[in-house]
Amino acid sequence: MLRSAIATASDWRTRPMLNKVPEITIYFWIIKVLCTTVGETFADYLNVDLGFGTYTLYLVGVLTVAALVVQFATKRYIAPAYWVAVVLISVFGTLITDKLTDDFGVALEITTAIFTVVLALVFYVWHSFERTLSIHTIFTVRREAFYWLAILFTFALGTAAGDLVAEKFNLGYLNSLILFAGIISVIAIAHFGLDVNAVVAFWAAYVITRPLGASIGDYLSQDTIDGGLGLGTDQTSFIFLLAILALVVYLIARFDYAHSARFQFVANKQWIEVIHSRYHIGLDGISLPLLALSALITVLCVIYSWDHFPEPFNPKAFLILILVLATGMNGT
Repeated sequence: MLRSAIATASDWRTRPMLNKVPEITIYFWIIKVLCTTVGETFADYLNVDLGFGTYTLYLVGVLTVAALVVQFATKRYIAPAYWVAVVLISVFGTLITDKLTDDFGVALEITTAIFTVVLALVFYVWHSFERTLSIHTIFTVRREAFYWLAILFTFALGTAAGDLVAEKFNLGYLNSLILFAGIISVIAIAHFGLDVNAVVAFWAAYVITRPLGASIGDYLSQDTIDGGLGLGTDQTSFIFLLAILALVVYLIARFDYAHSARFQFVANKQWIEVIHSRYHIGLDGISLPLLALSALITVLCVIYSWDHFPEPFNPKAFLILILVLATGMNGT
């Protein structure tokens, strides 16, 4: 009995669970790039706009640990828990590279080389223990630990390599964006056309999506004198609002009016397992015009608030709360 209990306790690292990673589809990569872009701008927001400065790394580190605790506590893939962890670990990996470069004066060539070696070491140890690097088999605690450790250093390496290319080689944001998008295209062609190993192709693309997302964010928001479009945070937010409206128009066009009595485009996903919280959304003939109206009102509110931001005049926080409110109104 005692021997059985000891064996059970010692095997918690390898106890099977449901796979903790989403299916790798085009939507995975789109969300990954968006999360990377958000992570880049959020790090700048904490560092500069909120004035946390050197404390940003410690704050994000605490939030990252909390997000990973929630992620490890789940028994299967739960989208909000997974993607919040990805965003935070993206910010944390970025800040590690920035800390080494800006505060300690470590050259980007050195940080790129260091993180390349560290990531290779993580993969080597992971494969030595598990005999696989496939993300389709992340169903034990130990494999998940290796997975998130690899994710952290892919973001750190991607940040260092991306900054090295954009700054040291003076390519600029747009040219860097085109370069990294082209590298990902080459990886995709190598995998689908030349049968390059799926695991190698995945991790190579995962590293490159980090500088790609950062290049997209920088190109949209940075001043024109620095090679960006000079849209700033407010204009970029407006672009995403227009994307929301475009999605609503798409839903209206694709709605089956012959069967308007039943719900369509239904999504019912578990959100926070420990409190049995779910996010449920769907459209029927009654809710369809209400969804369009709420989306229109959201955009009109943002347009009106352009010159009427409330005290203490924090446009970014205000717009974030508007989008959170709109999400809550559309689903339950």
